[in-house]
Amino acid sequence: MSVSRRTLLTTAAGAAVAATTTITPAASAAGELRTFRRTADYAVTKLRAVAPGVTAFPEITRFEKWTYSQNGGWIGGFWPGTLWLASIYSGDARFRTLAMASAEKLAPRQYETRDHDLGFLFYPSWVTGWRLTGDEKWRAGALNAAASLIQRYNEKGRFIRAWGALGTPGNAGRVIVDTMMNLDLLTFASKQTGDRKYLDIAVSHAKTTERVFVRPDGSTPHVFDFDPDTGAEIGPDTVQGYSPTSCWSRGQAWGIYGFTTMYRRSGDPLFLRTAQRMADFALHALTPDNVPVWDYLAPQAPYDIKDSSAGAVMACGLLDLAKVANRPQYREAAIRILTALCDTCLTAKSTRAEAIMARGTRNRRAEDGVEVSLPYGDYYLLEGILRVLMPREIDRAIDLSSV
Repeated sequence: MSVSRRTLLTTAAGAAVAATTTITPAASAAGELRTFRRTADYAVTKLRAVAPGVTAFPEITRFEKWTYSQNGGWIGGFWPGTLWLASIYSGDARFRTLAMASAEKLAPRQYETRDHDLGFLFYPSWVTGWRLTGDEKWRAGALNAAASLIQRYNEKGRFIRAWGALGTPGNAGRVIVDTMMNLDLLTFASKQTGDRKYLDIAVSHAKTTERVFVRPDGSTPHVFDFDPDTGAEIGPDTVQGYSPTSCWSRGQAWGIYGFTTMYRRSGDPLFLRTAQRMADFALHALTPDNVPVWDYLAPQAPYDIKDSSAGAVMACGLLDLAKVANRPQYREAAIRILTALCDTCLTAKSTRAEAIMARGTRNRRAEDGVEVSLPYGDYYLLEGILRVLMPREIDRAIDLSSV
Protein backbone atom coordinates (compact mmCIF):
# COMPACT_ATOMS: atom_id res chain seq x y z
CA MET A 1 0.00 0.00 0.00
CA SER A 2 1.43 3.38 -0.94
CA VAL A 3 1.99 6.06 1.66
CA SER A 4 -0.58 8.30 0.05
CA ARG A 5 -3.19 5.51 0.13
CA ARG A 6 -2.41 4.71 3.75
CA THR A 7 -2.68 8.39 4.67
CA LEU A 8 -6.01 8.64 2.87
CA LEU A 9 -7.43 5.63 4.76
CA THR A 10 -6.08 6.88 8.08
CA THR A 11 -7.57 10.31 7.47
CA ALA A 12 -10.89 8.78 6.51
CA ALA A 13 -10.92 6.60 9.62
CA GLY A 14 -10.07 9.57 11.80
CA ALA A 15 -12.87 11.56 10.23
CA ALA A 16 -15.28 8.71 10.91
CA VAL A 17 -14.25 8.58 14.56
CA ALA A 18 -14.52 12.32 14.84
CA ALA A 19 -17.99 12.20 13.34
CA THR A 20 -19.14 9.75 15.95
CA THR A 21 -17.57 11.56 18.91
CA THR A 22 -18.17 15.22 18.11
CA ILE A 23 -20.89 16.64 20.33
CA THR A 24 -23.28 18.76 18.32
CA PRO A 25 -24.96 21.82 19.85
CA ALA A 26 -28.28 19.98 19.84
CA ALA A 27 -26.77 16.97 21.61
CA SER A 28 -25.07 19.22 24.13
CA ALA A 29 -28.33 21.03 24.87
CA ALA A 30 -30.14 17.72 25.29
CA GLY A 31 -27.45 16.57 27.70
CA GLU A 32 -27.75 19.75 29.73
CA LEU A 33 -31.53 19.34 29.98
CA ARG A 34 -31.07 15.75 31.18
CA THR A 35 -28.60 16.97 33.79
CA PHE A 36 -31.00 19.65 34.99
CA ARG A 37 -33.96 17.28 35.11
CA ARG A 38 -31.89 14.74 37.00
CA THR A 39 -30.88 17.41 39.50
CA ALA A 40 -34.43 18.69 39.92
CA ASP A 41 -35.60 15.13 40.48
CA TYR A 42 -32.88 14.67 43.08
CA ALA A 43 -33.87 17.93 44.80
CA VAL A 44 -37.52 16.90 44.99
CA THR A 45 -36.61 13.47 46.34
CA LYS A 46 -34.37 15.03 48.98
CA LEU A 47 -37.03 17.55 49.98
CA ARG A 48 -39.71 14.87 50.24
CA ALA A 49 -37.49 13.04 52.72
CA VAL A 50 -36.34 16.05 54.75
CA ALA A 51 -39.08 18.71 54.62
CA PRO A 52 -41.75 16.99 56.76
CA GLY A 53 -39.36 17.00 59.71
CA VAL A 54 -38.34 20.66 59.40
CA THR A 55 -40.03 22.88 62.00
CA ALA A 56 -37.89 26.05 61.77
CA PHE A 57 -35.70 27.68 59.09
CA PRO A 58 -32.61 25.82 57.80
CA GLU A 59 -29.61 28.11 58.17
CA ILE A 60 -26.40 26.13 57.59
CA THR A 61 -25.32 22.50 57.78
CA ARG A 62 -23.04 21.08 60.44
CA PHE A 63 -21.73 17.65 59.56
CA GLU A 64 -24.24 17.57 56.65
CA LYS A 65 -27.31 18.12 58.88
CA TRP A 66 -29.32 21.34 58.91
CA THR A 67 -29.05 23.65 61.89
CA TYR A 68 -31.91 26.09 62.32
CA SER A 69 -32.90 29.68 62.94
CA GLN A 70 -36.15 29.94 64.86
CA ASN A 71 -37.21 33.38 63.58
CA GLY A 72 -35.59 33.08 60.15
CA GLY A 73 -32.63 35.43 60.57
CA TRP A 74 -31.97 36.86 57.11
CA ILE A 75 -32.40 33.49 55.40
CA GLY A 76 -35.96 32.61 56.41
CA GLY A 77 -37.52 33.20 53.00
CA PHE A 78 -35.43 30.61 51.20
CA TRP A 79 -36.89 27.48 52.78
CA PRO A 80 -40.53 28.24 51.91
CA GLY A 81 -39.25 29.56 48.58
CA THR A 82 -37.54 26.26 47.84
CA LEU A 83 -40.73 24.40 48.73
CA TRP A 84 -42.75 26.62 46.37
CA LEU A 85 -40.29 25.81 43.57
CA ALA A 86 -40.47 22.11 44.36
CA SER A 87 -44.25 22.31 44.10
CA ILE A 88 -43.94 23.88 40.65
CA TYR A 89 -41.59 21.23 39.35
CA SER A 90 -43.26 18.20 40.90
CA GLY A 91 -46.90 19.22 40.97
CA ASP A 92 -47.00 17.73 44.48
CA ALA A 93 -49.54 19.62 46.60
CA ARG A 94 -47.73 18.57 49.77
CA PHE A 95 -44.96 21.02 48.96
CA ARG A 96 -47.51 23.85 48.71
CA THR A 97 -48.87 22.94 52.13
CA LEU A 98 -45.39 22.86 53.64
CA ALA A 99 -44.43 26.13 51.92
CA MET A 100 -47.44 27.93 53.36
CA ALA A 101 -46.84 26.58 56.86
CA SER A 102 -43.21 27.70 56.73
CA ALA A 103 -43.98 31.13 55.26
CA GLU A 104 -46.61 31.74 57.94
CA LYS A 105 -43.89 31.59 60.58
CA LEU A 106 -42.42 34.80 59.12
CA ALA A 107 -45.64 36.76 59.76
CA PRO A 108 -44.39 38.71 62.80
CA ARG A 109 -41.45 40.06 60.83
CA GLN A 110 -43.47 42.00 58.28
CA TYR A 111 -43.47 44.92 60.74
CA GLU A 112 -39.78 44.69 61.59
CA THR A 113 -37.74 47.82 60.95
CA ARG A 114 -34.42 46.61 62.35
CA ASP A 115 -33.45 44.54 59.29
CA HIS A 116 -32.83 45.42 55.67
CA ASP A 117 -33.26 41.82 54.53
CA LEU A 118 -37.04 41.96 54.25
CA GLY A 119 -36.78 41.34 50.52
CA PHE A 120 -34.88 38.12 51.10
CA LEU A 121 -37.46 37.16 53.73
CA PHE A 122 -40.71 38.04 51.98
CA TYR A 123 -40.17 37.89 48.21
CA PRO A 124 -39.46 34.15 47.73
CA SER A 125 -41.98 33.23 50.43
CA TRP A 126 -44.90 35.67 50.55
CA VAL A 127 -44.77 37.37 47.12
CA THR A 128 -44.35 33.99 45.45
CA GLY A 129 -47.09 32.59 47.71
CA TRP A 130 -49.48 35.29 46.53
CA ARG A 131 -48.54 34.83 42.88
CA LEU A 132 -49.11 31.07 43.07
CA THR A 133 -52.22 30.98 45.29
CA GLY A 134 -53.91 34.36 44.93
CA ASP A 135 -54.40 34.45 48.71
CA GLU A 136 -54.58 38.13 49.69
CA LYS A 137 -52.85 37.61 53.03
CA TRP A 138 -49.53 36.91 51.31
CA ARG A 139 -49.80 40.09 49.24
CA ALA A 140 -50.80 42.20 52.25
CA GLY A 141 -47.94 40.87 54.36
CA ALA A 142 -45.41 41.57 51.60
CA LEU A 143 -46.69 45.15 51.32
CA ASN A 144 -46.37 45.61 55.07
CA ALA A 145 -42.78 44.37 54.84
CA ALA A 146 -42.05 46.89 52.07
CA ALA A 147 -43.47 49.69 54.21
CA SER A 148 -41.18 48.58 57.03
CA LEU A 149 -38.13 48.42 54.75
CA ILE A 150 -38.39 51.98 53.42
CA GLN A 151 -38.14 53.31 56.97
CA ARG A 152 -34.44 52.40 56.75
CA TYR A 153 -33.86 54.84 53.89
CA ASN A 154 -31.38 57.63 54.62
CA GLU A 155 -32.44 60.72 52.66
CA LYS A 156 -29.13 62.55 52.96
CA GLY A 157 -27.01 59.67 51.73
CA ARG A 158 -29.72 58.22 49.46
CA PHE A 159 -29.20 54.68 50.71
CA ILE A 160 -30.98 51.96 52.67
CA ARG A 161 -29.17 51.24 55.92
CA ALA A 162 -28.02 47.63 56.09
CA TRP A 163 -27.58 46.73 59.74
CA GLY A 164 -28.61 47.87 63.19
CA ALA A 165 -31.88 48.96 64.74
CA LEU A 166 -33.14 52.39 63.72
CA GLY A 167 -32.05 55.10 66.12
CA THR A 168 -28.85 53.30 67.10
CA PRO A 169 -25.42 54.65 66.08
CA GLY A 170 -23.66 51.38 65.22
CA ASN A 171 -23.63 50.70 61.48
CA ALA A 172 -25.96 53.65 60.91
CA GLY A 173 -24.15 54.62 57.70
CA ARG A 174 -23.32 51.12 56.52
CA VAL A 175 -24.46 49.86 53.10
CA ILE A 176 -23.79 46.39 51.68
CA VAL A 177 -24.00 45.15 48.12
CA ASP A 178 -26.46 42.43 49.19
CA THR A 179 -29.20 45.04 49.58
CA MET A 180 -29.59 45.13 45.80
CA MET A 181 -31.53 41.86 46.21
CA ASN A 182 -33.98 43.42 48.68
CA LEU A 183 -35.10 46.15 46.27
CA ASP A 184 -37.53 44.03 44.27
CA LEU A 185 -39.85 43.91 47.28
CA LEU A 186 -40.12 47.69 46.91
CA THR A 187 -40.80 47.56 43.18
CA PHE A 188 -43.52 44.99 43.92
CA ALA A 189 -45.08 47.39 46.41
CA SER A 190 -45.16 50.26 43.91
CA LYS A 191 -46.72 48.04 41.26
CA GLN A 192 -49.36 46.77 43.66
CA THR A 193 -50.24 50.06 45.36
CA GLY A 194 -49.61 52.55 42.57
CA ASP A 195 -47.42 54.55 44.97
CA ARG A 196 -44.11 55.45 43.34
CA LYS A 197 -42.31 56.13 46.62
CA TYR A 198 -41.24 52.50 46.92
CA LEU A 199 -39.82 52.36 43.39
CA ASP A 200 -38.21 55.78 43.81
CA ILE A 201 -36.36 54.64 46.93
CA ALA A 202 -35.27 51.42 45.19
CA VAL A 203 -33.95 53.38 42.19
CA SER A 204 -32.22 55.92 44.43
CA HIS A 205 -30.47 53.21 46.46
CA ALA A 206 -29.44 51.36 43.29
CA LYS A 207 -27.93 54.54 41.82
CA THR A 208 -25.97 55.14 45.02
CA THR A 209 -24.75 51.55 44.94
CA GLU A 210 -23.64 51.90 41.33
CA ARG A 211 -21.79 55.11 42.10
CA VAL A 212 -19.85 54.04 45.19
CA PHE A 213 -19.52 50.26 44.91
CA VAL A 214 -18.74 49.46 41.29
CA ARG A 215 -15.08 49.93 40.42
CA PRO A 216 -13.82 50.74 36.91
CA ASP A 217 -13.11 47.04 36.27
CA GLY A 218 -16.63 46.01 37.33
CA SER A 219 -15.66 44.48 40.69
CA THR A 220 -17.20 45.51 44.01
CA PRO A 221 -16.41 45.57 47.72
CA HIS A 222 -18.86 44.04 50.18
CA VAL A 223 -19.44 47.22 52.25
CA PHE A 224 -19.45 50.98 51.79
CA ASP A 225 -19.71 53.39 54.72
CA PHE A 226 -21.29 56.84 54.87
CA ASP A 227 -21.60 59.47 57.54
CA PRO A 228 -25.24 58.85 58.47
CA ASP A 229 -25.80 62.45 59.61
CA THR A 230 -24.47 64.23 56.53
CA GLY A 231 -24.57 61.52 53.87
CA ALA A 232 -20.87 62.10 53.13
CA GLU A 233 -18.95 59.16 51.70
CA ILE A 234 -16.41 57.50 54.01
CA GLY A 235 -15.24 54.58 51.88
CA PRO A 236 -15.27 50.86 51.15
CA ASP A 237 -14.97 48.12 53.75
CA THR A 238 -15.79 44.44 54.08
CA VAL A 239 -17.25 41.91 56.47
CA GLN A 240 -17.41 38.80 54.30
CA GLY A 241 -14.83 39.54 51.63
CA TYR A 242 -11.07 39.21 52.01
CA SER A 243 -10.46 42.95 52.22
CA PRO A 244 -12.02 46.32 51.27
CA THR A 245 -10.17 46.09 47.94
CA SER A 246 -11.13 42.49 47.11
CA CYS A 247 -14.28 41.11 45.48
CA TRP A 248 -16.44 38.72 47.48
CA SER A 249 -17.99 36.44 44.86
CA ARG A 250 -21.46 36.09 46.36
CA GLY A 251 -21.69 39.85 46.77
CA GLN A 252 -20.74 40.23 43.11
CA ALA A 253 -23.48 37.74 42.24
CA TRP A 254 -26.06 39.64 44.31
CA GLY A 255 -25.12 42.72 42.32
CA ILE A 256 -25.41 41.06 38.90
CA TYR A 257 -28.84 39.69 39.75
CA GLY A 258 -29.99 42.83 41.59
CA PHE A 259 -28.98 45.37 38.95
CA THR A 260 -30.54 43.25 36.21
CA THR A 261 -33.78 43.14 38.19
CA MET A 262 -33.70 46.90 38.71
CA TYR A 263 -33.25 47.40 34.98
CA ARG A 264 -36.31 45.24 34.35
CA ARG A 265 -38.36 47.17 36.90
CA SER A 266 -37.25 50.71 36.03
CA GLY A 267 -36.02 50.60 32.44
CA ASP A 268 -32.99 52.70 33.43
CA PRO A 269 -30.12 51.71 31.08
CA LEU A 270 -27.57 52.58 33.78
CA PHE A 271 -28.60 49.46 35.65
CA LEU A 272 -28.26 47.28 32.57
CA ARG A 273 -24.76 48.59 31.88
CA THR A 274 -23.83 48.04 35.51
CA ALA A 275 -25.07 44.46 35.53
CA GLN A 276 -23.05 43.75 32.37
CA ARG A 277 -19.88 45.29 33.80
CA MET A 278 -20.21 43.21 36.94
CA ALA A 279 -20.99 40.06 34.96
CA ASP A 280 -18.03 40.57 32.66
CA PHE A 281 -15.67 40.92 35.62
CA ALA A 282 -17.02 37.80 37.34
CA LEU A 283 -16.90 35.70 34.18
CA HIS A 284 -13.33 36.78 33.49
CA ALA A 285 -12.41 35.78 37.06
CA LEU A 286 -14.28 32.47 36.95
CA THR A 287 -12.08 29.39 37.14
CA PRO A 288 -12.20 26.69 34.41
CA ASP A 289 -14.31 24.43 36.64
CA ASN A 290 -17.07 27.09 36.52
CA VAL A 291 -17.57 27.17 40.31
CA PRO A 292 -16.64 30.57 41.81
CA VAL A 293 -13.98 30.90 44.48
CA TRP A 294 -15.26 32.67 47.60
CA ASP A 295 -13.43 35.90 46.74
CA TYR A 296 -12.20 36.64 43.24
CA LEU A 297 -9.35 38.91 44.43
CA ALA A 298 -8.17 37.12 47.57
CA PRO A 299 -4.43 36.28 47.47
CA GLN A 300 -4.98 32.57 46.83
CA ALA A 301 -7.53 33.09 44.06
CA PRO A 302 -8.11 31.32 41.76
CA TYR A 303 -6.80 28.38 43.83
CA ASP A 304 -9.01 28.93 46.82
CA ILE A 305 -12.11 27.73 48.66
CA LYS A 306 -15.22 27.59 46.49
CA ASP A 307 -18.69 29.00 47.08
CA SER A 308 -21.33 27.06 45.18
CA SER A 309 -24.03 29.45 46.39
CA ALA A 310 -22.28 32.32 44.58
CA GLY A 311 -22.43 30.24 41.41
CA ALA A 312 -26.15 29.53 41.78
CA VAL A 313 -27.02 33.20 42.36
CA MET A 314 -24.77 34.29 39.51
CA ALA A 315 -26.32 31.77 37.11
CA CYS A 316 -29.81 33.10 37.82
CA GLY A 317 -28.65 36.66 37.24
CA LEU A 318 -26.88 35.74 34.00
CA LEU A 319 -29.97 33.98 32.64
CA ASP A 320 -31.95 37.12 33.33
CA LEU A 321 -29.25 39.39 31.91
CA ALA A 322 -28.94 37.33 28.71
CA LYS A 323 -32.59 37.91 27.97
CA VAL A 324 -32.83 41.64 28.70
CA ALA A 325 -29.46 42.47 27.11
CA ASN A 326 -29.99 40.10 24.16
CA ARG A 327 -26.56 38.62 24.82
CA PRO A 328 -26.65 34.82 24.40
CA GLN A 329 -23.12 34.49 25.77
CA TYR A 330 -24.47 35.23 29.25
CA ARG A 331 -26.96 32.39 28.93
CA GLU A 332 -24.21 30.06 27.74
CA ALA A 333 -22.11 30.99 30.77
CA ALA A 334 -25.06 30.44 33.09
CA ILE A 335 -25.65 26.99 31.63
CA ARG A 336 -21.98 26.12 32.15
CA ILE A 337 -22.14 27.23 35.78
CA LEU A 338 -25.38 25.37 36.49
CA THR A 339 -24.01 22.24 34.82
CA ALA A 340 -20.86 22.44 36.93
CA LEU A 341 -22.91 22.82 40.11
CA CYS A 342 -25.03 19.80 39.13
CA ASP A 343 -21.98 17.71 38.24
CA THR A 344 -19.62 18.61 41.09
CA CYS A 345 -21.54 20.15 43.99
CA LEU A 346 -24.57 17.98 44.75
CA THR A 347 -24.83 15.97 47.95
CA ALA A 348 -25.94 12.90 45.97
CA LYS A 349 -23.13 10.61 47.13
CA SER A 350 -23.87 11.17 50.82
CA THR A 351 -26.46 9.18 52.74
CA ARG A 352 -26.34 11.70 55.61
CA ALA A 353 -26.81 14.96 53.77
CA GLU A 354 -30.06 16.87 54.27
CA ALA A 355 -29.35 19.65 51.77
CA ILE A 356 -29.30 19.52 47.97
CA MET A 357 -25.99 21.25 47.24
CA ALA A 358 -22.64 21.19 49.04
CA ARG A 359 -19.41 23.22 48.63
CA GLY A 360 -20.93 26.43 49.97
CA THR A 361 -19.05 29.06 51.94
CA ARG A 362 -20.90 31.35 54.32
CA ASN A 363 -18.12 33.56 55.74
CA ARG A 364 -14.57 32.48 54.91
CA ARG A 365 -13.09 35.60 56.46
CA ALA A 366 -14.55 34.68 59.85
CA GLU A 367 -13.86 30.97 59.26
CA ASP A 368 -17.57 30.41 59.69
CA GLY A 369 -19.11 27.90 57.34
CA VAL A 370 -16.62 26.55 54.82
CA GLU A 371 -17.54 23.53 52.67
CA VAL A 372 -21.12 23.50 53.92
CA SER A 373 -24.64 23.61 52.52
CA LEU A 374 -26.64 26.83 52.58
CA PRO A 375 -30.39 27.34 52.06
CA TYR A 376 -29.89 30.12 49.53
CA GLY A 377 -27.56 27.84 47.56
CA ASP A 378 -30.32 25.25 47.29
CA TYR A 379 -32.94 27.86 46.47
CA TYR A 380 -31.05 29.58 43.66
CA LEU A 381 -29.82 26.30 42.20
CA LEU A 382 -33.43 25.18 41.83
CA GLU A 383 -34.51 28.59 40.56
CA GLY A 384 -31.78 28.56 37.91
CA ILE A 385 -32.68 25.05 36.77
CA LEU A 386 -36.37 25.94 36.52
CA ARG A 387 -35.55 29.11 34.59
CA VAL A 388 -34.21 26.73 31.93
CA LEU A 389 -36.69 23.86 32.21
CA MET A 390 -39.92 25.72 33.03
CA PRO A 391 -39.53 29.43 32.16
CA ARG A 392 -43.25 30.20 32.07
CA GLU A 393 -43.87 28.59 35.41
CA ILE A 394 -40.94 30.32 37.11
CA ASP A 395 -42.12 33.63 35.66
CA ARG A 396 -45.51 33.05 37.25
CA ALA A 397 -43.79 32.46 40.60
CA ILE A 398 -41.28 35.32 40.75
CA ASP A 399 -42.26 37.70 37.88
CA LEU A 400 -39.61 38.02 35.21
CA SER A 401 -41.43 40.78 33.34
CA SER A 402 -39.89 44.10 32.29
CA VAL A 403 -41.40 47.58 32.11
